[in-house]
Amino acid sequence: MNENTENINDSVSIFSDKKMDSAIEKSKIWVQFLAGKWVYIVLFCFIGIIAGIIYAKKQSIQFESYLTFSLDEASRSSGGGLSSLVAQFGIGTPDNNLFSGDNIVEVIKSRTILERVLLSTDSFNGKAVTMIDYFNQIQSKNIDKETSSKNAKIFFSPGFTKATSTYQQDSVLFKVYGDILKNNLIASRPDKQLNIYVIKFKSPNEKYTKIFTDKILSETTKFYTELKTKKSESTLKVLEQRIAAIKGNLNESISSKASSQDANVNPAFAAAQVPLQKQQLNMQVYGTAYGELYKNLELARFQFLQDIPLLQVINNSDYPMKKLETGWVKSALAGGFLFTLFSIFLFTLFHIIRRRNH
Repeated sequence: MNENTENINDSVSIFSDKKMDSAIEKSKIWVQFLAGKWVYIVLFCFIGIIAGIIYAKKQSIQFESYLTFSLDEASRSSGGGLSSLVAQFGIGTPDNNLFSGDNIVEVIKSRTILERVLLSTDSFNGKAVTMIDYFNQIQSKNIDKETSSKNAKIFFSPGFTKATSTYQQDSVLFKVYGDILKNNLIASRPDKQLNIYVIKFKSPNEKYTKIFTDKILSETTKFYTELKTKKSESTLKVLEQRIAAIKGNLNESISSKASSQDANVNPAFAAAQVPLQKQQLNMQVYGTAYGELYKNLELARFQFLQDIPLLQVINNSDYPMKKLETGWVKSALAGGFLFTLFSIFLFTLFHIIRRRNH
């Protein structure tokens, strides 16, 4: 039994040694084959270096902005006694955490914000033009010819709104939005412990880069304010309308009481006192209601002011901006390396096919 086991082990060992020797022999043959093609491999490497240099020279310089801002996320309860009083009157609303954490980063990169920026108008070269049209002009070198030609035929005149857009315009707008999100815009929160956010944007035009960055922050702030103050503003408007109505009724009651007194100069008759008493009661009711509503109005105004967000810019996107250039040395090395690998793969494939045919 032991002898058979030893024989089997010896056979396996011999077989493994043969396979190893065969693999080593094949590797030697493959290396010798590639060594015989070294001239061609070096030629491929040289071509790759030249291609890398040409690629680097053709790439336009990109200007990158850098803007940081902080976000005030103070809780409604931080207002102390006055906030508690607001809550007692039912004016306060639940805290809106849409902009807490990393959510604001997603808002900055949202289609709503970027489309607002793209459809806005600014002045370039002394001419008013939409941001999307100018983006298509300056990016023409960095996108494929088919897309560039298609975008160049579709314009967005100053004052353009999505309500009047065509399907082709919506398609171009969506395509540009996707390109910016993929290649041009970075929004992040570097430190999760801090409420400090970073916006980076790059384009071949320094002025456009600054304007686009500033507009992103501006549109985000507007959207943030609209959302955070929407309910408190609605409450404020309702209270203002009710106060105006109650004040009108109160003034009317005062006028009616004066008229009744003038018409009934003899207070000796009991019937003459009825209209006066009715108007006096109305004045008391409207006066009390007016006082309570006015108190609530002041609280609603405080709530509205408390809801207005605070985005404080820390580092603005000022000139001069960082230049991003494609280094020709790195590009040349990368091109040479890739072409060398391609040549080795090509010759290896040729070597395998030739061995199988033989």
